[in-house]
Amino acid sequence: QVQLVESGGGLVQPGGSLRLSCAASGSISSISAMGWYRQAPGNRRDLVAAITNSGSTNYLNSVKGRFTISRDNAKNTVNLQMNSLKPEDTAVYYCNARRPVPPYNYWGQGTQVTVSS
Repeated sequence: QVQLVESGGGLVQPGGSLRLSCAASGSISSISAMGWYRQAPGNRRDLVAAITNSGSTNYLNSVKGRFTISRDNAKNTVNLQMNSLKPEDTAVYYCNARRPVPPYNYWGQGTQVTVSS
């Protein structure tokens, strides 16, 4: 089992920044990648950014150049630095950890990010 605890959400004005953090505990060695997803009301849950154990990253097109995902393996944390935030970034953001064998996705409880003036 892997437990994920998120922090760092909140209310920010357009153009502002937020940093989300996710602390993982439990069977960390079983995880191959971690990432952040988001879900706005009435929408599906979409991948925002992900990072593998080797450090490879991928991003949702609409956040490229604004968001940066990073991972601290010593602290078992994954962070999402979000800059130049837009109202359309408003959503609940979920931390995700992926176990490849057997395949399973772990989820955090979610943290609200609201971008509004």
